[in-house]
Amino acid sequence: MISSALRPRPRHASRCRREWPQPSGFPVDCQCLVERGIIPFMLKSILAFFMACGLCLCACSLAFGAAPIRAAVFDFEWIDSSLEGEMNGLRADEQARLRELGVRLRRALAESGFYEIVDIAPKAAEAHAHNLQACGGCDADFARELGAQLSITGTVQKVSTLILNVTIYAREAATGRLVAVAGADTLGNTDESWFRTLDFIVRNRILAGQSK
Repeated sequence: MISSALRPRPRHASRCRREWPQPSGFPVDCQCLVERGIIPFMLKSILAFFMACGLCLCACSLAFGAAPIRAAVFDFEWIDSSLEGEMNGLRADEQARLRELGVRLRRALAESGFYEIVDIAPKAAEAHAHNLQACGGCDADFARELGAQLSITGTVQKVSTLILNVTIYAREAATGRLVAVAGADTLGNTDESWFRTLDFIVRNRILAGQSK
């Protein structure tokens, strides 16, 4: 059983809202397109008609050819606050799942067509030597040096033998600014529970509402 909550980033005054970074040219809503001047003036009345009819046209379909976001997806980090972890230390099966999460996240984002995944190998050793959630934005530095626009990191926290949390963070490589966080809790410490939780986050948080 999965419960989920997206911790939204702070909003600015504009009505253009994005829960997760999307390729330029793929705004979330029609009003955002109008405010940014992307839709020509003569299309406003057409758009207003469809909105009034409640047909909910996907504004994304009006923007063709948007370049995918270049993203550096770093390996997931392990946080063990469980009694079992304190007593017994690292488990090989959990560490194997942790590595596999990163592989699956890169594959899912690449297959979506919205993200171009850069090779993190040149910075992998440095990334593993740091706590990416407490290094003052070093992950964004690594991503920028790799030529990426976005740094994506993740953690798995083991709360107890059966309760774990998977969280994914996105930061702008240029500024280090945290732009989105998506997470979900899961009951069960198995391959299936971990990977289903990741699939849930990708499908319902990161890629939700995006279409070409």
